[in-house]
Amino acid sequence: MMRAVVFDVGECLVDESREYGTWADWLGVPRHTFHAMFGAVVAQGRDYREVFQEFRPGFDLYEEREKRAAAGKPESFGEEDLYGDVRPALARLRADGLWLGIAGNQTIRAGKILRDLFTEDVDLIGTSDDWGASKPDLEFFRRVAEVVPFAADEILYVGDRVDNDLRPAVAAGMRTALVRRGPWATIQWRTEEAEKLPTFRVESLSELPGLIANFNGSAR
Repeated sequence: MMRAVVFDVGECLVDESREYGTWADWLGVPRHTFHAMFGAVVAQGRDYREVFQEFRPGFDLYEEREKRAAAGKPESFGEEDLYGDVRPALARLRADGLWLGIAGNQTIRAGKILRDLFTEDVDLIGTSDDWGASKPDLEFFRRVAEVVPFAADEILYVGDRVDNDLRPAVAAGMRTALVRRGPWATIQWRTEEAEKLPTFRVESLSELPGLIANFNGSAR
């Protein structure tokens, strides 16, 4: 049985196009060029933070986040950046009686935004900065398992990345769903792991309620 659904944030709930565009602006790089380099780094299996090093060697993402905030241009996202299927999917899953959570690699500032957006919609919001553990570290998923009031194999973790989301979540004993959007899922979609590892592969979060209901029905 699946009793809980926990969502990643970036490119799962939040379309990060605008935010990465503002990073290109901050670096003084054409957005098209930045996005092309971003895709190349992801396709090569490198850490996305290396994108910044390509344009500015020695770039410190933490320091630059603080500089942006001090300059009145902090990293930000809002209701307008949510994918269109997010609110309906959360409402349907909650109506179906599922326990819901949001957990991803996010800063304290992003965690506050998430709480402003979703406190009324989910049972838990947790971030890597809250827990002192970041994906794909297995400790992050152990923390998720600790705060969800069900067994690990009753949790469905939904994400857009094989490497950061599916692989460690499965190692922690969870079931997983891969949503096909954003650079990672688009690039990884046809890989062997992306095809075999997740419990579900979806084009939209709106598919999850029906898939979970069918899965739980067959488990009875």
